[in-house]
Amino acid sequence: MTASFARGRLYTVLGENGAGKSSLLRLIAGLATVSSGSVHVFGVPPREALSRIGYMAHASMLYDEMTALENLRYFAGLYGIEDEARLQSSLSAVGLDPKLERRVGEYSQGMRQRGSLARAMVHDPEVLLLDEPFSNLDTSASRDVVALLAKLKRSKTILVVTHQPALLESIHDEVLVLSQGRIATQGPAMSAFAKRSEPIGARS
Repeated sequence: MTASFARGRLYTVLGENGAGKSSLLRLIAGLATVSSGSVHVFGVPPREALSRIGYMAHASMLYDEMTALENLRYFAGLYGIEDEARLQSSLSAVGLDPKLERRVGEYSQGMRQRGSLARAMVHDPEVLLLDEPFSNLDTSASRDVVALLAKLKRSKTILVVTHQPALLESIHDEVLVLSQGRIATQGPAMSAFAKRSEPIGARS
């Protein structure tokens, strides 16, 4: 089975712990290699399309000794981005005050999560890969992230790994279900769950 993902769509990635959800995002992000089959982003291997991919890991990918804005300056600089207004806008979009002087090491887990999301989208990637973006967020913050994703998906391809699929029910387009490291099913409805099992990346 070949899994494919289109622009302008949001995919909810589901599965039990250890099913391979995070591994799938890492493969698409170019942070891991497949043992069989292949992964392509815009027709090329992921590592040739890194500037077009935004990845948010389940664990924070921010430097504790910097503020959120300083983190964004650093990561944006890797892409040649120096637009300060753009960086501040990215933080405001996830509910963080760009003027906050506290270092990330002093942040709550929810604030870290917001900062990690801002980092993932600071270079305006065409593909956005989010691993448990709602973790440690309260109900209000989760709703804000859903609203943000609804806007972003108009021009992007978004994959979201989550244990809270109900949050995305109103905005997601398809569900991808993994089981034991294999694609069980991909379809537009939550009811389209697992009936067959095929290797991730394998072509039938």
